[in-house]
Amino acid sequence: MKNIKDYEAMARLDLPESERRWVSDRADMLINSFNLLDGIDASNVEPLITVLGIKNVFRDDVSIKMLPREEILANAPEQYEGYFQVPRTLD
Repeated sequence: MKNIKDYEAMARLDLPESERRWVSDRADMLINSFNLLDGIDASNVEPLITVLGIKNVFRDDVSIKMLPREEILANAPEQYEGYFQVPRTLD
């Protein structure tokens, strides 16, 4: 990678030469891999959103009858203005 020093400056790094070579070698490897992928003809390939064959696994949003608040709070050790009251956890 020819401009590793430019990337170093952008990231505000000052790498020793040995690390600069290591990073440059890894970056060159990545660039070469992407160049190989770029050479593949994918013009007749349909884009995928997911590789799974699942369509919609969500349930229908159906409203259900809820218990009245009084019944929910009937066994609460403490309540305050229609809500569960719990011990304070933060000061």
